[in-house]
Amino acid sequence: MSVARPTALVTGASGGMGAEIARDLSRTHRVILVGRNAERLAAVAADTDGEIWQLDLTDEATLAARMASIDRLDVIVHAAAIAQSLRVDAAVPADWAAHFAINVTAPATLTRFALPLLRAARGTVIFIGSGAGTQPAAGSAVYTASKHALRGLADVLRIDEEPHFLRVTTVAPGQTDTEMLRGLIPAEAYHPENYVQPSSVARAVRFVVDAPADVQLTDVAVRPRRELHRI
Repeated sequence: MSVARPTALVTGASGGMGAEIARDLSRTHRVILVGRNAERLAAVAADTDGEIWQLDLTDEATLAARMASIDRLDVIVHAAAIAQSLRVDAAVPADWAAHFAINVTAPATLTRFALPLLRAARGTVIFIGSGAGTQPAAGSAVYTASKHALRGLADVLRIDEEPHFLRVTTVAPGQTDTEMLRGLIPAEAYHPENYVQPSSVARAVRFVVDAPADVQLTDVAVRPRRELHRI
């Protein structure tokens, strides 16, 4: 009898880090691709033979229904995020609400729905954090605050789920060559060779997923070879 492949769910799977993480995990896992852009999700599905969940992560009812439709989950990777360059003196309540809804509340809610399956599998929860958690940049107050909150969520979840042997990790990339970063940096100042590649983040996630069963890697920082704040 063949053994069923483990299942991995990746949010933000329509591009950037999420797509590369899904492609890498598909070598060993059945992957569920979560995102909003149907065309991009289809392209990743073609590479991974993944199942597409086209949805808005803030839609709690749809998240609950989708999670109820599966019977196994071994890995969940929260890669979806939004980022805008906003100082405290420029950000309005709607900006704070939007960032925390996607970057903090959505992963917390999805994890809540996923916990029964993850506990049964003694699975792994991976939050894609940010180098902003330890190396914040000027003008990024809202995004940085949301990623600090996400780190706190991960740290408490790890403690709370210890009786269930759940592994909880924050993978925190520095500036990574993605569409999101291109939206934050003027084109004339954007130098892809200075940034972490999405495929490198995917390899860090793979390292976490493949860790021996007796350990969990709680915090993985993925920094560029040259620290940009010193250049």
